[in-house]
Amino acid sequence: MHALQIGLIGDRNDDVVAHRAIPLALGMAADACGVEIEPIWVSTEQVGDGAALAEFDGLWCVPASPYRSMEGALTAIRVARERHVPFLGTCGGFQHAVIEYARNVLDWTDAEHAETAPQAQRQVIVPLLCSLVEVTDAVQLVAGSRLAQAYGATSIVEGYHCNYGLSPDFRQALASGPLQINAADDAGDVRGIELDGHPFFIATLFQHERGALHGQVPPLVRAFVQTMIDTY
Repeated sequence: MHALQIGLIGDRNDDVVAHRAIPLALGMAADACGVEIEPIWVSTEQVGDGAALAEFDGLWCVPASPYRSMEGALTAIRVARERHVPFLGTCGGFQHAVIEYARNVLDWTDAEHAETAPQAQRQVIVPLLCSLVEVTDAVQLVAGSRLAQAYGATSIVEGYHCNYGLSPDFRQALASGPLQINAADDAGDVRGIELDGHPFFIATLFQHERGALHGQVPPLVRAFVQTMIDTY
């Protein structure tokens, strides 16, 4: 098979730790799965109508938001969701996957992110009660979820670099359909989601890709790559 092409949706900045970790994580996962991978950065301003993104074998909406084009990020996520392109979102990617789903599946056209729309009435992404910038914490995974299957465990420890997460006010409504909550911290706050009926659509608030910087193949990245191989 040809080298898998993965679109990295975000505004590349090598000062961002996750941006340095992601290509390394993909390379390690590729070696573990016995395939070649070509990561291609796609800035949010370049997404346009998203038509060209369907040619990618997978899409990853990466950390470091606010993005230069929020609409570009949301369009990319919608392409992955509607066209069943394997999708991974981390940190900002998690936050914008929630917003895209709220707007285009739940029809909450006014769903917003508190960081970019602080006066909005329907903020589905809000400031965390406690900052998770450079914090490592325990995460509980839902048994049987694709996330738990990827890790082979229901209790893990992962690192974060964020200040925003899912609003508790919208938790029940968001998870009332095919979007499932698959990870939470010990206080019950949402840390991961996945979409039923999709080959692979998982987003986490934690940045599991950073494990590659310590010589570890991130389990979820490996599962992401394996799905692309299986669906090729």
